[in-house]
Amino acid sequence: MFNVVLVHPQIPPNTGNIGRLCVNTASRLHLVKPLGFSIDEKSVRRAGLDYWHKLDLVVWESLEEFLASVPMDRCWLATTKSQRPYFEARFAPGDYLLFGSETKGLDSELLQANPTRTVTIPMAREGRSLNLAVSAGIILYEAIRQNYGVFCERYC
Repeated sequence: MFNVVLVHPQIPPNTGNIGRLCVNTASRLHLVKPLGFSIDEKSVRRAGLDYWHKLDLVVWESLEEFLASVPMDRCWLATTKSQRPYFEARFAPGDYLLFGSETKGLDSELLQANPTRTVTIPMAREGRSLNLAVSAGIILYEAIRQNYGVFCERYC
C-alpha cells in the first residue's frame, strides 16, 4: 500500500517495530545503508516478533541509489524542520514515507532540495522529537486514513 523508508536507522527495536507496522499495513519497508546494526540481530527479530519473515523488505546500499530509483514526487520527507503538518499532505497509494536516523534525522541537503515534500508532526515546545517507530506509525496511518477505501478493498 505504502513504502516506509528508514534512512540510516540506528536502533534495532525501532526497525523491528516498524517492520511489524509494515506487515500489518501491507506496506513495504526500505532500509537505506549504512545501518547501525545487522538485520540478522536477535534484537531486530525480537522487536519484530514473528512478523519479520512476513516483511516485504528492500535494502538499499545508499541514499543515492534509493533516490535514483524512485520518483521524488512520490516521496514525503518526515522532519522536525518543516512547517507543514503531516495531515495537510495528500498521500496516495504507493507513496514513499522517508524517515531519517534516530540521532540525525534526514540530511539537510535533501530537505532543502525538496521543501514541498517535507512534513512534520506537531509537538509542544517542550518536546524535541518523537520515537522513530511512533513517528512512522502516525504518518503511515494518516496515509491509510486518507486512502481507507482503497486499503480495505485490497487488504481487509
